[in-house]
Amino acid sequence: MDRLGIGLAALGRPAYINVGRAAALPPGRSVEQMREATWDVLDAAYAAGVRWVDTARSYGRAEEFLGAWLSARAPDDVTVSSKWGYAYVGEWKTDAAVHEVKEHSLGRYRAQYKETRELLDGHLSVYQVHSLTEDSPLFKDLRLQEALAELRAEGVRVGFSTSGPRQADTIRRAMTLDVSGQRLFSSVQSTWNTLETSGEEALREAHEAGLHVLLKEVLANGRLAVQPPAAVEVLAAEHGVAPDAVALAAALSRPWADIVLIGAVSPGQVMSNLTASRVLLDERDLGVLADLGVSPERYWAERSALPWT
Repeated sequence: MDRLGIGLAALGRPAYINVGRAAALPPGRSVEQMREATWDVLDAAYAAGVRWVDTARSYGRAEEFLGAWLSARAPDDVTVSSKWGYAYVGEWKTDAAVHEVKEHSLGRYRAQYKETRELLDGHLSVYQVHSLTEDSPLFKDLRLQEALAELRAEGVRVGFSTSGPRQADTIRRAMTLDVSGQRLFSSVQSTWNTLETSGEEALREAHEAGLHVLLKEVLANGRLAVQPPAAVEVLAAEHGVAPDAVALAAALSRPWADIVLIGAVSPGQVMSNLTASRVLLDERDLGVLADLGVSPERYWAERSALPWT
């Protein structure tokens, strides 16, 4: 359980792209209902031994929900990572034309860091640039890099997350950034699953260089749980678990993955996901899963076509 974390992307706002989410959430999806659903998931994950929680400024009210849960439950052993760079603009509507807007600027960073600190009330451990890509202005903005480096003095680790078909290039470029002779980033959060493995070698290099590696979207936004390839269903039956556990076990089999995030939206999904911790995949199993990979261009095109519901 010490390598599993819970992500709040699908809980802090009424709409998201995860498949298999709708039926597990209250139909009204009011703020109060989503807060309760978030607390239920956090309670279930914590009781099972999960001690890492990942959120972001753009996850609607997720930081608010998490901060209130931390204050009410008062756990002193939870590591919290959050992200800045996207702003949530969906106005709590499932049919919003735009749900989030990206901006990697010094102004956006300063404003969102202030908001995050206020909502998480001293619990923040890792602050990440949200969905860094090769063309992000951050790579040329020395003032922004210096501002991020100042987090170290506050005891907050600086990280970045990646998205898109060129994750590996972004990871390697980000690893070269330094401020005053010190590497800027100490953690990286990237998409990895049995369909999209293109960042694997770069993530291995990051781990070997001392960065803390977090894996996100391990279930391919729910597709590997709800619409799994036949090979995943066969392996799940052989191991006596649901398909989600097989997909998560594949991520846990990577020794360079320090934290594997799950995106459950109900206690039932949490418990199903966590059965991955007892699934041991052998070389044959891993070979079967390796054959499921698609090109990163195809994967990200299909992901971008998923509806916000």
